[in-house]
Amino acid sequence: MERILVSSCLVGRPVRYDGAARPVAGGLFERWRAEGRLVPFCPEVSGGLAVPRPPAEIVGGDGHAVLDGTAQVLTDAGEDVTAEFLRGAELALAAAQRSGARIALLKEGSPSCASHRIYDGTFTGTPVAGDGVTTALLERAGIQVFSEKDLTAVDSLLRSLETTPPSGPLPA
Repeated sequence: MERILVSSCLVGRPVRYDGAARPVAGGLFERWRAEGRLVPFCPEVSGGLAVPRPPAEIVGGDGHAVLDGTAQVLTDAGEDVTAEFLRGAELALAAAQRSGARIALLKEGSPSCASHRIYDGTFTGTPVAGDGVTTALLERAGIQVFSEKDLTAVDSLLRSLETTPPSGPLPA
């Protein structure tokens, strides 16, 4: 059975920077939960950040630039939390690999989890195209990342993967 790494906030855990959750409800998501496919993970909390915590944005690029060392993740007070975001991304990748997940369903807009849109680093609520730090690392490892708005695409990929055996070593 294919597993899906999923942002903990999407399964209802109050781990977001503001102490809230952003649960996804309904059809496909609830079916995957009932089937035991979901592997909840919060890279920011796992990376060492508290709940609640100051808002953070990527300054100088997106998650790929953070991985390349050309951008930083800063809080609205200017504190550099890049190391925590990188640690959380590495732990998320390890969780995906342990579970055998080839798909991740992550929270859009997050500096960790975004797969289409982040904020521009000015803390003015201005969205820009880009990936979060965890998304960038997962994608580099060959894991396909989707936002919570892409459930139908995830379901199509799940069906496809379940008819194609995984390549490489099996998870431990």
